Amino acid sequence: MTLVRTRPSFSYTQHNTVKLIRGGKEYFTLLLSLIEQAERFIHLQVYIYDEDDTGRAVAEALMAAAKRGVAVYLLPDGYASQNMSKPFIKTMEEAGIRFRYFQPILKSDFFYFGRRLHHKLLVIDGRHSLVGGINISNKYNDGFGHPAWLDWALYSEGDIVPELVRVSLELWTRFRKDRRSLLWQADAPEKRIKQVCPIRLRRNDWVQKRSQITTSYLEMFKDARSHIYIMSSYFLPGMLLRKKMARAARRGVKIRLVLAGISDVKLAKHAERYIYRWIFKNNIEVYEYNHSVLHAKIATYDGKWCTIGSYNVNNISAFASIELNLDVHQEAIARSMQGEIECIIREDCERITEEDFRTRYNFFKRLFQHGCYQVVRVLFFLFTFYFKQRSFKSANASK
Repeated sequence: MTLVRTRPSFSYTQHNTVKLIRGGKEYFTLLLSLIEQAERFIHLQVYIYDEDDTGRAVAEALMAAAKRGVAVYLLPDGYASQNMSKPFIKTMEEAGIRFRYFQPILKSDFFYFGRRLHHKLLVIDGRHSLVGGINISNKYNDGFGHPAWLDWALYSEGDIVPELVRVSLELWTRFRKDRRSLLWQADAPEKRIKQVCPIRLRRNDWVQKRSQITTSYLEMFKDARSHIYIMSSYFLPGMLLRKKMARAARRGVKIRLVLAGISDVKLAKHAERYIYRWIFKNNIEVYEYNHSVLHAKIATYDGKWCTIGSYNVNNISAFASIELNLDVHQEAIARSMQGEIECIIREDCERITEEDFRTRYNFFKRLFQHGCYQVVRVLFFLFTFYFKQRSFKSANASK
């Protein structure tokens, strides 16, 4: 094998195969199957890893892989996954799993309050990958007395996978000396995919001066000519995204938003409803998903392009968390995503019109929504711009 570049290219890779995977049983069945088939190495990076039935099932599969000689690297976020017990972690480590937390809150080498590893990434043997918004928890799985939270992932094989390996290695080996010894994992597979499906890797990490996913959304609003579908769990776009979205709507692009009707973060949902008036003003359609908690982060336009991953359309994803998306420029997968969204709109959503909104939310409720919006704005400021300045001052002082 020939060692490929050690730094990823952010142009489209060409030779790939992909499949859109819905969260719940479909996702976890595939994830466990891929782990069981692993022969060389596994990288699993996730924001939330819960020590519940789903978490234990995944741990059992990872430990079995480690015991048969597979190099297993598990990197959960140090803040969101801090409830994993020490005995649980010790059991995994004793089975051979290489475990460590991503730098937790206030303990980063870069002093950056609010910086989180928000990836949901699985890479197997440099051949198979899953990228999406699905955490390791019963909440995202079926069979636990409630419908799984609605979310998606993209299964990929081909040229994009070595790029994802390099991302995994960069985070795993940051500030360590063993990166060079692990670069063999980023070798190009011997068996190349002949099918053409352009995919590019996109990342957001303000500390590392990356804002590629935000740029992808801006490009979508600029390039769309017919229609845009966005499914977003915590939809509070910043002013630049709003400006570009409104401009797209004014030139006749039909924009449909699928947002949470049932949310796990009540404050954010009330704040989100405050901007419904801006949505109606710009002739954008909004639908609330009510079958379960909506946790998805996907978008598509004109039946030719789509993006999927961990990025929420708000300033936390834009300026604080470390995010990972894949952009796919292929009609088949874009139309598949659009079809799934349209089906969910028909079967599980309620359209919210301006008249419905005024009837449902009186003056005092709208005043409460405005208050929630202002609180969220302050929180976004604390988690992004203010501490962004602190992070750069801290980094410069250490030079």
